[in-house]
Parts: sequence; structure tokens; C-alpha cells
Amino acid sequence: MFCCLKGCISGFTLTPSVPIRIKENPVQLDTLHMGHEVVVVKGGQRVCGSGCALGNAPLVQNKSYFEVKLQQGGVWAVGVATRDTDVSKVHGGMDKESWCLNSDGTVRHANVELYHLAPAPRESPTADLLVSTGSPSHEHEKPESEKANTVAVMPAEGDTIGVAYDHVDLNFFLNGKNMEVPVRNIKGTVYPALYVDDGAILDINLENFLYPPPAGYEKIMVEQSLL
Repeated sequence: MFCCLKGCISGFTLTPSVPIRIKENPVQLDTLHMGHEVVVVKGGQRVCGSGCALGNAPLVQNKSYFEVKLQQGGVWAVGVATRDTDVSKVHGGMDKESWCLNSDGTVRHANVELYHLAPAPRESPTADLLVSTGSPSHEHEKPESEKANTVAVMPAEGDTIGVAYDHVDLNFFLNGKNMEVPVRNIKGTVYPALYVDDGAILDINLENFLYPPPAGYEKIMVEQSLL
């Protein structure tokens, strides 16, 4: 835990300065809804330790978007979950209350593998292509749980994962490109969900995105009743 915390706060120094009032984004990771071994720092934007941390604002608008940067590798998962999810888990999608992309290459919900992503060589000229080895003419006949042959570049340290949700589809983006692994049938009020273990450090980006959101999608808005 100490090593993780050291990594979380590395790069920060305390120097005398004139205070500058910056309007903080009210949306951040929620220290009231996280695992007991999770550490949240950097103004609610960075998570490390072991377990899950949820965002403090639900995804209630028509089309919402946020990003997660993989600052340090390890075991991690990114997605959405309800507040009934088990925040002590280090893998996402292990219960019926979470839908997540995991560092082992799986997209899971209710401990069911919806997709499995195989890593492609970064130096390959086709590494950025997202390819399905299934037959397009018959793919619609298969349930999502059987579509485990999708080939895509898995996120690596330093990459940015975009998460877009419109109450119909949950889509993941890798450095601005759609990973083509849509998750559907999401039920309940969901929040951003970040899972970490084994030294992983994740930063959630809730505005001033590194990559443009899909058309029509915006940063998470806070309902007036929550302010």
C-alpha cells in the first residue's frame, strides 16, 4: 500500500505560492463509495490500492462521456456500476451490478465474458485496426457471450480509455478509436467505476478530454438536486 501511495502522489511538491482560486469540477471519485483498501488522491481524480471506486455523480443525461488514463499498469478495470456493486472486488463485471473492460482483455458483466480482446503487436502496421474474425453475415445470430473472438489492441500503460454511455449502449474507446465492443441491457442508475490492484494507477478525466467525445456526448452533468 505504501508503494502504491508513493506512486500515486509522486510528482507533487509543496512550494510557497500565491493561492489561485480554481473552480473545481464537482464530479470526482467518491470516497464514500469505494473499497476499504482503495486510495483516492489528486482531488478525487486518481485511484490506486486494491478495489473499486465509483464516481460521485450518476450517468443520468442522454449521452455522457469520461476518460480514464492508465498511469501505471497492473490489474485494473474500467466501466460503469451501480452503488450495489461489491467495491471490494478488483475485477469489474464480476457481479450483476457492473459492466467493465478488464486488464485481462475481457469485457464482463455478472461474471460472464461478453468479449475477449487479444493484444496486437504495437509495431504492426495493422495494430490499430479493430477486426472481428466472425462472419459478418452471421454475427447477429450469436449472443454477445459467444463473441469472444474480437481482435483489438488492448490498452497499455499511458493509453487513454474513453467511456461513452447513452442508456442503450456502453462503448469503450482506445485513444479516441471505438473498440467496437458495445455492451447493452444495462439496468439501474450507474456511475463511473474504476478498479485497481497489483500496483495499477488510474486517472479519471471528467473534462478537457484528451480525445474528442463521440458526436452528441458530453462530460457528466450533475443534477441540481445533487449539488
